[in-house]
Order: sequence, then structure tokens, then C-alpha cells
Amino acid sequence: MPFQAHLKVCFSDIDNAGIVYYPRFVHYFHVALEDFFSMELGVNYSMLLQKHRIGFPTVHLETDFRRKLRYGDHLIVEVRVLKLGNTSITWGYKVYRAQEPGLVVTEGQNTTVCMNIDTYEKQGLPSWLRILLENYQEKCDLLEKAAEDPYAKV
Repeated sequence: MPFQAHLKVCFSDIDNAGIVYYPRFVHYFHVALEDFFSMELGVNYSMLLQKHRIGFPTVHLETDFRRKLRYGDHLIVEVRVLKLGNTSITWGYKVYRAQEPGLVVTEGQNTTVCMNIDTYEKQGLPSWLRILLENYQEKCDLLEKAAEDPYAKV
């Protein structure tokens, strides 16, 4: 199963219609991504910025909105690594209402580029980070195969 961050819709997330204002989903994606780094990879996101001096600005974003969320809803944001490039990572996200985990509320992806914070130049993904992300991709693939065929050897 891919990493899942558990969040809650706050009052500041909703619009005049009483539902989550659409740009907040991008915020949810990023909060889940920070949690993914610390909880799944064991790398505090702030350490990437402060110690390793690398950042991951978004260069492309796509989002599909399927259902509404309201103030007080508890949500699950699933994080996947869709593609690893030399300098980029494409992330996939699925948002579910915790009370209805089988129904996708919002689905999105963004592509980030590894950047040296001091020079604002893109750079290759550090090998240690690439290994962590590849291992995560492999784990997700194996779990997905096991879910499709419970009798397969994993």
C-alpha cells in the first residue's frame, strides 16, 4: 500500500459554498509529501532544505476533482512515485474521505525538479535519495501485485 497521510479539513480550507477551496488540495498534496519524506523515507523534509540544500519546486501540475470535501472531514492522501528522471520526480496523489476510503475525492500529480537552493540551478537527484525512492516504488509495485494475485509469491 502506498504511503498515506491523514489530514483534516480545517475552517480555513473552505470557501463560501462550504466546501474545500480547490487550491487547498495542492496544499494537501505538499503536506502529505512532507509526511512521506519523514515517515516513509526517514528523511525530515526540512533537512533536505537546510542540510542538503536541495529543494523540489513544482514545474507541472494536474488535478481532477471528483467529489467535495467539507469542513471537519477527515481525509487520506496517498503518495506515489510515478516516475524518476535524472533531475525530476513525478508524484501521484489520491485523496479519499476517511469515512469512504474506496471513493477517490481528488486525484493529481505534479512533477518536481531537484534544485540547488543556493544557486537555483537544477541538479541530479542525489544517489542516496534515488535509492530510497526506487525502493519505495518497488515496495508499492510488489504490494500492488500481491493485492491483484494473493497467491503470487512476493
